[in-house]
Amino acid sequence: MGTENFYLAPMAELSHRALRELIEDFGGCDSYFSEMISASALLAGGQFEKWYIDAAPRPEKCVFQLVGADSEVISKAAAFLDKLECGGIDLNMGCSAPLIRKTGSGVAWMNSIDRAAELISRVRPQVKRRLSVKLRVGYKDDFEYLVRFCRMLEEGGVQLITLHPRTAMEKFKRLARWEYVGQLGKELKIPVAGNGDVGSADELVRRAAGPCDAVMVGRAAVRQPWIFAQARKKEKQIHSGKEEKENCEEIKKEEPDIEETGLRFIELLAKYQPPEFYISRARRFFGFFCDNLKWGNYLKNRLNREDTLTGVEKIWKEHFIEHEE
Repeated sequence: MGTENFYLAPMAELSHRALRELIEDFGGCDSYFSEMISASALLAGGQFEKWYIDAAPRPEKCVFQLVGADSEVISKAAAFLDKLECGGIDLNMGCSAPLIRKTGSGVAWMNSIDRAAELISRVRPQVKRRLSVKLRVGYKDDFEYLVRFCRMLEEGGVQLITLHPRTAMEKFKRLARWEYVGQLGKELKIPVAGNGDVGSADELVRRAAGPCDAVMVGRAAVRQPWIFAQARKKEKQIHSGKEEKENCEEIKKEEPDIEETGLRFIELLAKYQPPEFYISRARRFFGFFCDNLKWGNYLKNRLNREDTLTGVEKIWKEHFIEHEE
């Protein structure tokens, strides 16, 4: 397995520059996949699109993810993004949100190998950088169909596949089928990354040591922006022969200041996102980040009642005064 194997997942209202900056504060990861960028909105010159395509702080590591239902529109959007400094273009064939799926976008592409092949044939000539696809198992738990679908992608010039090993209708109630990630990798010549149910640095290291080419982390990287740094250190300690118990104790001692990390995120949000995004992005972030605290649910409820970023910051600070423990 290569050394560039830790990815941040594309997450709506989360995988933006402020979160990338925060993760970089702790040492960063190998690829940052952006939140979904609407191909049609991008070409129409939507007023917020410049925020979606801000690839900083590490443009060479930022992968723009496109979502849409029209192959011609997506190919034009891919050509536009490919001219920007970035680490690649990713096509969303995995989002199962009803509003996305019903338009023929996201996981709906997996309904037809022919339709998806036509999309790849249009996009591939427009992209000089790495072209990747993020997908699910499909509408049914049919591994043979998944292999056929992915072989088509490979033959069409896709250079990386990220598999979230759940079906289109499964949420998080059923555990991700990680065995499919390894099995798919054996069927293809291109790298296969896995995504799903990675909740800690220990789990990230364990998955990365398994039969896959890379591991993508979503919610856990919001809850623990230091997860990649901890996992990288853990890998080095394991390779150096240190005992696992000693390794875990050392990592625990280095866990960051939760209050200061939350304040840092608020600072970054104000600096790198438009005011219209402040509250939605703050609520999404703290909805996960508050899980680090004993009174996390209580704090989430208080933060969700705030409608200004200043108010969010005030409540956050007050919580640590009220609960010094």
